[in-house]
Amino acid sequence: MPASLNHITPTTSMGAHLVAGGATFRVWAPAAQSVHLVSDLSGWNPSAENALTRDPQGYWAGYWPGFVDGSAYKFYVVGLGSSGYNRDPYARELTDDPPFPYANCLVRDPRRFRWHDRDWRPPPFHHWIIYQLHVGSFWSPEGATQRGTFLDVVEKLPYLADLGVNAIQLLPIVEFNTQFSLGYNGTDYFSPENDYGVLPAELPTRLPRINELLASKGQPPVDLSQLDGPSNQLRCLIDLAHLHGLSVIFDVVYNHAGGSWGEPGNEMGSIYFFDRRPVGNNNDSLYFTDRGHAGGLCFALWRTEVRQFLIDNAKFLFEEYHIDGLRHDQVSVLDEENRGSGWLFCQHLNDTCHALQPDGLQHAEYWPVNPWVVRSATDGGAGFDTCYHDGLREAVRGALASASTGRDVQVNMDAVRDALWPSGLTESWRGVQNLETHDEVYRERKPRIATLADGHQPRSWYGRSRARVAAGLLLTAPGIPMLFMGQEFLETRAWADDILNHPDLRIDWAGLTRGDQAMVDFHRFIRELAWIRRTHLGLTGEGFHPFHVHNDNRILAFHRWVPGAGCDVVVVASLSEQTQFNYRLGFPRSGRWIEVFNSDVYDHWVNPWCQGNGGGIDAPMDPLHGLPASAALTVPANSLLVFVPLE
Repeated sequence: MPASLNHITPTTSMGAHLVAGGATFRVWAPAAQSVHLVSDLSGWNPSAENALTRDPQGYWAGYWPGFVDGSAYKFYVVGLGSSGYNRDPYARELTDDPPFPYANCLVRDPRRFRWHDRDWRPPPFHHWIIYQLHVGSFWSPEGATQRGTFLDVVEKLPYLADLGVNAIQLLPIVEFNTQFSLGYNGTDYFSPENDYGVLPAELPTRLPRINELLASKGQPPVDLSQLDGPSNQLRCLIDLAHLHGLSVIFDVVYNHAGGSWGEPGNEMGSIYFFDRRPVGNNNDSLYFTDRGHAGGLCFALWRTEVRQFLIDNAKFLFEEYHIDGLRHDQVSVLDEENRGSGWLFCQHLNDTCHALQPDGLQHAEYWPVNPWVVRSATDGGAGFDTCYHDGLREAVRGALASASTGRDVQVNMDAVRDALWPSGLTESWRGVQNLETHDEVYRERKPRIATLADGHQPRSWYGRSRARVAAGLLLTAPGIPMLFMGQEFLETRAWADDILNHPDLRIDWAGLTRGDQAMVDFHRFIRELAWIRRTHLGLTGEGFHPFHVHNDNRILAFHRWVPGAGCDVVVVASLSEQTQFNYRLGFPRSGRWIEVFNSDVYDHWVNPWCQGNGGGIDAPMDPLHGLPASAALTVPANSLLVFVPLE
């Protein structure tokens, strides 16, 4: 007799799900001869008694009593080409013992974790300031040679909330089969990376801090059982992030999979030939094409079941982890390697996620930038909300590189002006702007901003002040700004995911802690400018007018506002190495304008030699630069100024 069909219906969920007295199991293996559920309860041996039942569509299902939260299992698949053990593609968590790739799957009850974020609502997208981080190399209390964990990120949530960012974007956190990884070689899409979890023996030392953070937000404590395993620790991270006012974005990789999934000869746990059909060529794979990307193989999106697998994954992340958005890796690869079906998949994916969570962000990486990726599916677009845009990054990096060659060199401020608004997009907030990302400053690829600003002495006044101008433009420009970990305190080193072999490339928290003047000053600069952006709504509005640019003087000025509501803001940026006195600029209205931000203050805080406008200027009705009023300003060398009208 095969396994029971109690609780099994045509709509039974994929994977393992706890029900009364046991669990249901369902898996897709259309070419398999038989599929068995094996576990401690069956001695890990396939038999007639643990065989699942096949339906006409190639799905195998069954119910088994005695399963509880934490029970281990696997499938044993008999195919025409081979037979052996396979991990559940929908497994919510994997065991550490045995280790990957021989790990078993764990049945998990997501209801065990008690959430505290019932009242959480993410801010509108155009108000977001994103902070991108890699869990394994962000921070750990042990220092440079110990990988970080989900609970280590928890320790830094008060810091991130104070910084002024309101969204954190985690590099991929799903299980990968190497010791260290950026995360883009994921193997088990529903299972968090085990190495980002804290072992049970360490949890008692972590619990007091977690409950302290909960208590600071007026929330009841959790107990050790609710932190069991990396999946619950990840939930704890997201729960506390929400309590600290931080949205959470997961980075997902639907264009390809890595590790053992892409190795036809690896039958242990691989879903490459999950139903174990004969291996003729890559096109025989159940889930993948014969086209590769970044060391893995692309998903076969022409198959309805494969598209559904990935859409199920996105739904799962929203539903069981309460995330606020997904960052989709290289959507351009989805499109190019699955002509027609890739674009259709994006439309179905985005429509499903928007219906499930209307205020959840669907963010695309697409190179070169394609405005159609953020247009609605009804108009023929891919349906994403936002996309990366590299225009400002390239223009600002180019300007810094030019400025660093000498004070008399002309700097192309026209290019910076033209890139402030993400080109091709009708709404600026649909473009996520940045200066540094995990790709840009990984190992030896490209220098950090301060190093670019002064390649000889990144911590010199030239490096510090130019870096302030660059970051200031990012945080005052149209679009959604994104910072990369360490950027907020003038990190000059590249970063690496492999912190064991590259401990010198871990971001330098110790410098900030020990009071390194340049780092402390720059952190204060970023923090206060981020809060200026969040306080003055004109910096998040769609009104935008760059009204002055001068390449010889290296000065740029622009006006931002909220259409129909005002909230005027004027930003002046200079990459000149000398202070400009009595520099006349247009203003959008006459009257008193308050200088609410002056980057020159942040050099050796409080800068005793600070140049500026004494807290404000008067703009008489004297038209200039196409605006009705104007004023004579002091523009400090290598600076960024922000003015708002006195109401």
